[in-house]
This record gives sequence, C-alpha cells and structure tokens, in this order.
Amino acid sequence: MKKILPALLLLLLTTLGLSAQTLPAAAPYTLFKPDRVFDGHDLHTGWVVLVQGKEIAAAGPANQIKVPAQATVTELKGMTLLPGLIEGHSHLFLHPYNETTWNDQVLTESRAERTARAVAHARETLMAGITTTRELGTEGAGYDDVGLKAAINKGLIPGPRILTATRAIVATGSYGPKSPVAEISLPQGAEEADGAEGLTRAIRSQIGHGADVIKLYADYRWGLGDQAAPTFTLEELKLAVQVAGSSGRMVAVHSSTAEGMRRATLAGVTTIEHGDNGTPEIFKLMKEHNVALCPTLAAGEATSSYKGWRKGIDPEPERIKQKHISFANALKAGVTICFGGDVGVFAHGDNARELLLMVDYGMKPLDALRSATSVNAEVFKLNHLGLIKPGYMADLIAVEGNPAEDITAVKMVRMVIKDGVRVK
Repeated sequence: MKKILPALLLLLLTTLGLSAQTLPAAAPYTLFKPDRVFDGHDLHTGWVVLVQGKEIAAAGPANQIKVPAQATVTELKGMTLLPGLIEGHSHLFLHPYNETTWNDQVLTESRAERTARAVAHARETLMAGITTTRELGTEGAGYDDVGLKAAINKGLIPGPRILTATRAIVATGSYGPKSPVAEISLPQGAEEADGAEGLTRAIRSQIGHGADVIKLYADYRWGLGDQAAPTFTLEELKLAVQVAGSSGRMVAVHSSTAEGMRRATLAGVTTIEHGDNGTPEIFKLMKEHNVALCPTLAAGEATSSYKGWRKGIDPEPERIKQKHISFANALKAGVTICFGGDVGVFAHGDNARELLLMVDYGMKPLDALRSATSVNAEVFKLNHLGLIKPGYMADLIAVEGNPAEDITAVKMVRMVIKDGVRVK
C-alpha cells in the first residue's frame, strides 16, 4: 500500500499538470479611450470601452470600469467610437452605372468578373466602417453572394457580415434586361415567379441555396409608357411573407408606387425599399403595421447626377423634389427609417453618403446614427450587434470628430474592428 500511494500521487500530479497546460489562454483585453462614445442610442463623453476577444466586456464612465492590468490601451484622441455600421441595402455585385450601365453589367460582364469586383467591393465596404450589410440581390449573378459570404466568414477575404437575398424575385415579364426583339431570350436580373405555386417554389429554392432574406419587387417600370406599376397582387405578397416567415426569414420589398407600398404593408413585409411616391396615408399605414423604410436617397441622387444634374447648381429634378417630400412625410408619420443607400448604384465604400443625405433631407444626426446601428440591428433581427454594450460583438469603428454635431465625420473612419480584430 505504501508503494501504491506515491504512484497514485505522481499520476494525479501529472494529470493535473497536463490539464493546466491544455487550458485555453484567456482572450486578451483591449481598452479603448476615445473622446466620446456613441453606444447605438446616445452619445457619452468620459466613457471607455473594454473589449475581450470577440466581445465587449464593459462600457461606461472611465472611473467605473475595472481594467485588467494586462489590458492593452488604445488612445483615440479627438475621435468618436461607434458600433460598426449596418448597411441596409447593398448590391456588392454591381458597380456605379456611370461606369457601366446596369444592362451591360448583367449582359456583358462574366460571373467571374462580377465576383472579382464583389470581392473588392466587400473590402471597400468594410474599410468604410460597414461591418454588416444586407445584400438585396445579385442582379443576375445567381447565388454568388452566398459564396462571397462564406469566403468572408472563413477569413479568406476581408468583408462585412452579409445577409444574403440571392437572386431576388420578380413577376414574370416585369424586370430586365429587355429587348425589342421578342424572339431573343435574355438572362434576367432576378428570378421570375408567379402565383401560389411559383412563389412558394422560388422562395423555398432561394432559402435552400442560402438566402437569409427574401427580396421581392412589388412594382417596377412595366406600366403603360414604362411607368412604375404594381406587379404582385396583395394575395401573392401575403403568401410570400407567410412562406418566408415560416423559416424565420424577413421579406424586403422594392416599391416606389403608393399602391405597391400599400399592398406590401398590408402583406406584412419587414421593409419597403425606396418608397419614392409614398403618401402621408401610406406612411401612416406603414407606421401602424410596423413596416420600416429604406429610403435609398443616395441612389436617387446618383442616378440623377449620371443624367447630368449638378447638385447645388441646377434646379432639382422632379424625382429629387418628390424624394424630399416622401422622406419628410415618412419622418412626420414616425415610420422607422433604416440606413440603406442602394450602394452599387454608386461607389462601394461611399456608403456614408446616405447618412449625410438623411440629415440633409431633415433627419437629426443622432437619429441617422441610430438608424445605421441599433435601429437596423433591431429591424434585421441581428442579435448582439448595433450597440456598444457588454456581451455584444466587438464590431467597432472610430471616426474623426463628433458625428452627432457634424454628420460628415462618419466619412472620416480611422479604425475598424470586426469580431474583436482590428482590420483598419
């Protein structure tokens, strides 16, 4: 027995030693000391933010935060620390239409070229402080956004988190590209589907291919004289929401007409994109049904500039005048406004252009910042994103100056952190 006890003791000590050696090392701490912190809701001075690994460990007044002795301190003098911005409406597989028209991108650029561009666009997006984006349709590039998302998630390429919509869905005959020669069959910028059976099959197929969100076009420029007109019926839209919702997915709807917006709202969609011709009555209805608006102001101004309009020099085109009116009516009705510029129509990396226009069109800077952080996180059901709060993901950006006083500060991004890793 006396010989057995020392052997058992040695075995126990050896086992404990091995266990201690195999315990994972604690994630490192970093303390950020900016001039001010926008936490997703409010602006604070005298705050610090403590990050451990991928998560925010603490945030608050400097004298109330217990900082581990081994923490690395990052001074951010003159800067504001914010949650990583959440883009609500992007097209990573498109590039500005003044470079190449939408038709030519869909018809003459190979899938390989478009994916190569999307890789570059994803990096530009992240460097601009967008750590999450809702990608609302590949516009003819199939399901390639799912592959792009996987490459980013695996660390192969830099880019934001992506909520994918894959091909998007349109009513037969309503979308493009189109040809005056009826005998020619052209590839389409989205998937055509109609009726209960067709829509159900398309939605389930897109989900099966990796769609995180379902995008439909409730109207498009297929009316008489190429005017925008509704496509799907109210019953079709309701079905789409029901089919997508059964898998926990939201529905985003392109709509610029009052009737298309009315149908989409009554169908129970999550967001309406554009909303150019929304009326006070329509926005009141959206508010009652808790449907959010992605106004895409930047896309409207970009396309007008491509046609020769010089902002600040020429009179505003009717489209821009109407956009001012509709946005003012949405604000007055209290509709939830999402930050989403339809980037791809204009240059990736210039996403913040939308925030500047939201303020220019009448929104308060703090409300615009909330729209790009906590509001989009809530509308898109992004748990643990959009706030600087203990337990939330360490997606953080630092900008020069105070964006609550001068919104142009969001264009001066000095630091980008995604998943606790500094990428800029």
